[in-house]
Amino acid sequence: MSKRLRAKLQAIKQALTRWRHLPVPRLGAWFRGVVRGYFNYHAVPGNTKSLASFRFQVARIWLRALRRRSQCHRMNWARFGQIADHWLPIPKVLHPYPNQRFYAKHPK
Repeated sequence: MSKRLRAKLQAIKQALTRWRHLPVPRLGAWFRGVVRGYFNYHAVPGNTKSLASFRFQVARIWLRALRRRSQCHRMNWARFGQIADHWLPIPKVLHPYPNQRFYAKHPK
């Protein structure tokens, strides 16, 4: 649902404003847990586009926060792409189709 997506992104943004000063590895580990948890719940077949969109939006929020940390050096997207690829998991389907789960419990 788009409401849940927006609410989660807003919560991430608010948390990041408090933790913007933390080192990149610590923030990366936190972001990895957040994105992995979101994927664990929402990674059903047919939802891959939404998962990719969530990952991109989280990366965008993180990049904006990193850009605000320094006045003299700007983080560009090419440099940040390596950081995002290292810390943020790639979206993939983790749950089977519902009928496969049903047939596993109730074989004919």
